[in-house]
Amino acid sequence: MTTMQQHSTKNSANTPLLGVNIDHVATLRQARGVSYPSPVAAALLCEQAGADGITIHLREDRRHIQDADVYEIAEKITTRLNLEIAATAEMLAIACEVKPYWVCLVPEKRAELTTEGGLDIAEQTAYLTEYINELHAAGIKVSLFVDPDETQIQAAIDCHADAIEIHTGAYAEAGLAEDVTAQNAELQRIQQAAATAQRLDDKLLINAGHGLTRDNVNAIAQIDGIYELNIGHALIADAVFMGLEQAVKQMKAAMRK
Repeated sequence: MTTMQQHSTKNSANTPLLGVNIDHVATLRQARGVSYPSPVAAALLCEQAGADGITIHLREDRRHIQDADVYEIAEKITTRLNLEIAATAEMLAIACEVKPYWVCLVPEKRAELTTEGGLDIAEQTAYLTEYINELHAAGIKVSLFVDPDETQIQAAIDCHADAIEIHTGAYAEAGLAEDVTAQNAELQRIQQAAATAQRLDDKLLINAGHGLTRDNVNAIAQIDGIYELNIGHALIADAVFMGLEQAVKQMKAAMRK
């Protein structure tokens, strides 16, 4: 497995890396309880199309990605696996066995359709610090999914996280609602959060994701200091019409415009 861009917070041509989340390939499979479409095949195709990493979320309710997917994808991909999990004992044990390049800790509610916001790190700093220490001991880098809020960013640093992933959901939702004022305000929040993170700790990697599409990704990709964008639902939706390879390529092109 490669170790791309391990020590630098800047990428070539100042363009963020693209991590492709393939959860919803598994969603389609699970809808019928069959063996297809294969998330492993999707991961490999995304890599061939230029994805810089593969993201999967092993949820506690196993609604899409299954345990076997995690092990097989970790074994077969050649870029980096970013495993999203809730900070539970069960998930810690799985992560320490699989040893993905990244673990991204996310909040999780059984009834939610998708992740609704960032972790409240400030309220569980001691617990998350111990949890992150366990992952570090297994040789795993750790990212925390956060709202664009200085208190939470500082708490992530205090927990010794290697990276944060800024939640872009409110920005994306404002765009879908065609509320330009709200979308611009959310964009400014994300820009300020990235600047704050760089000011507080210049070694902290800054990722972003949630709700990003070809239509809204470019403004996020242009933010100074953004290292990687993780994109799933919209990219898999694009793949329905243009194929997975073209969906990855066109998302990368949209990031560069």
